Amino acid sequence: MSGLNVASDLMLPGLIALDAGRAVEPDVVIRAGEVPEALDGASVSGPNWQLAGDRFLFRVPDAIRLLLIGGRELVYQPEAGTTAAEAAIFLSGTGFGILLQQRGRAVLHASAVRVGTGVVLFCGPSGAGKSTLAAALVDAGHELVADDICGVTIDADGTPWVAPDGRQLKLWQNAIDRLALGDSRAAAVRPAIQKYYVEPRGVTLAALPLSAIYALREARPPHAPGIARANVADAGVIVHNNAYRPPLVRHLDQRDLYFRAAAAIAQRDGVYTLTRELNFAAMPSVLTSLQAQWRELGLLDQAA
Repeated sequence: MSGLNVASDLMLPGLIALDAGRAVEPDVVIRAGEVPEALDGASVSGPNWQLAGDRFLFRVPDAIRLLLIGGRELVYQPEAGTTAAEAAIFLSGTGFGILLQQRGRAVLHASAVRVGTGVVLFCGPSGAGKSTLAAALVDAGHELVADDICGVTIDADGTPWVAPDGRQLKLWQNAIDRLALGDSRAAAVRPAIQKYYVEPRGVTLAALPLSAIYALREARPPHAPGIARANVADAGVIVHNNAYRPPLVRHLDQRDLYFRAAAAIAQRDGVYTLTRELNFAAMPSVLTSLQAQWRELGLLDQAA
């Protein structure tokens, strides 16, 4: 999961299982346990969270409480009526995203695909079409790297890297129908909504350097469809605004981390705004534009 070995007492959707005979020391332990209503010595707090040293308390009202400890342990306590499947959604999403931030990664609300020997990220808020675009690119021959959450690390040479998270795609039924992915549809994400896990047709299991980021934006006046490269300053804003939990960037004193990530990516193949119409009829032209740019940047040539 995001390049980490995870030991969990609850089945989490989309994980890459280790070989049964392989003994590995876990990087992260996820377990049920007693989670307090509040943290002693909290230095800062929000409407549903508190931070005290290396401990982070997060509550989803009427659903679950999470206690994250030093990026190594995630203790959860479901509230009355929360099923194991519902708890798993919060653990693998919100919980794990915050835990990656505790581990010093720049965590973005993004989906990612492999392009050549690198990774391209698509950022945006919920409903921006990140997963749908990633699914269309996977269907066009690219491999899925991550869906919804991407943790970026910067190595000693200043190269940004993304590790695969082993997740399935999460797609609405209309996207599944329009992309003809019905044969890959798995369980519902939640019983009350028509959103489902989908097995991607191609995945990568290796950490890869991050080539470029695209911030998704709907085409509406005055914004016309197209791809525009951001300068370094705007790239920093885009990366910060697409952090998985932007307020935590400041409270965890990670603004410099996100700026360095943005600068490293801007100096590689760039940070862009991708403006496109939010309809499936426009999807082929979006894919054509992206692949034309990747060819121009030499990213597709790297796969040869």
